[in-house]
Amino acid sequence: MNAPLLVVGHGTQSEAGVADFGRFVGRLARRMAGTAVTGGFIELSRPPLTEAVADLYADGHRHVAAVPLVLVGAGHGKGDIPGAMAREIVRHPGLSYAYGRPLGPHPTLLTLLDERLAAALDAGPDPVAGGTAVLLVGRGSTDPDANAEVHKVARLFWEGRGAGGPEQGRGLAAVEPAFISLARPSVPEGLERLRRLGAERIVVLPYFLFSGVLPDRVVSESEQWAASHPGVDVRCAEVIGDCDGLADIVVERYEEALRGDIRMNCDTCVYRIAMPGFEDKVGAPQTPHHHPDDPSGHGHGHAGDHGHGGDHGHGHGAGHVHAR
Repeated sequence: MNAPLLVVGHGTQSEAGVADFGRFVGRLARRMAGTAVTGGFIELSRPPLTEAVADLYADGHRHVAAVPLVLVGAGHGKGDIPGAMAREIVRHPGLSYAYGRPLGPHPTLLTLLDERLAAALDAGPDPVAGGTAVLLVGRGSTDPDANAEVHKVARLFWEGRGAGGPEQGRGLAAVEPAFISLARPSVPEGLERLRRLGAERIVVLPYFLFSGVLPDRVVSESEQWAASHPGVDVRCAEVIGDCDGLADIVVERYEEALRGDIRMNCDTCVYRIAMPGFEDKVGAPQTPHHHPDDPSGHGHGHAGDHGHGGDHGHGHGAGHVHAR
């Protein structure tokens, strides 16, 4: 019996986002016939993770592959999801799990972003002079490594697609990163920077998997900025969404986790090295925040919540765990 795939999402207050997640889990289930596939959220949405694990356990599964449905290795992937899974280990004797790495950056994600860009350009009026600039908008985090990864994706997306590049004959004038929360530059700041760099047409490209409150805010802030800058053609692309390409990446992460082939980059993790302004985090436990849907009744987790046990991961500090 193949180890089941447990897709773990953070959760959203957006009904459309929950529906996107459900459709995507269904896509994976159809693709991985013969392997049990289920999904759950750590907060905000149903089904909660604890129910998904309980169902797998009741069906006789004792080892699962948990793949975090996150694009970057920030707090949810590093602390909250491992902490939630560690509590499930305590609740279900004999249960173990392999933990997958975040989805990005990945070449397939760049291809999917390229498709969303092309659709936004094709849906708009005729191109204006001056080429196209892209504002890649990530969620934003208090983790500098996660924010730096969005910058990396922006650069990777620009490589080969920059001015004179092969991007369907439309060389991109620039690709700049921005964030919708917790980090700068903000969406208006990013748009203004591109305007000052001479962009006459800007495609706002959300670096988000599914619909949600924050992607909606990206569109709203972009439209507000565009309304006060009528000389700039601003177009908003769709989120990555439920698609076969995204399923390809999740299956790859699932297979990596079961092989133990987890090549996570910890070189710039603030829990491992003293980065300026973050020195206090070295060796500190990553404590998951309160999850209202967790039936344990605990408020905040403790350092012990983060150990995967056995050989599932290694920690830089008392509680912070990366999968190997």
